[in-house]
Amino acid sequence: MKKSLLLVICAGVALTAGQAAAIDRGQMLADNCMSCHSGGANNATIPNLTQYPSSLIVSQMKAFKDGSRPATMMSRHAKGYSDADIAALAKYIGIQGQ
Repeated sequence: MKKSLLLVICAGVALTAGQAAAIDRGQMLADNCMSCHSGGANNATIPNLTQYPSSLIVSQMKAFKDGSRPATMMSRHAKGYSDADIAALAKYIGIQGQ
């Protein structure tokens, strides 16, 4: 019984640590995005990303990355991110927008 309880506790701690690491990575990546996309300048050409759902951010970043949505600056940024990076930053930005 004690071994089972210890195993469950260890699994819970590992899962929580993994989620925290994903959020930390997402925050780090999103902070870079938010330096332009925070909405402070109220610029129509640079949208405030906190107003969009995470799923839209993911789809647009993948479109920039694969070239189906051409853009000078965003295509360069997106090509440097893995799919996991894109998902993490979109998740973090989505959390901030709620």
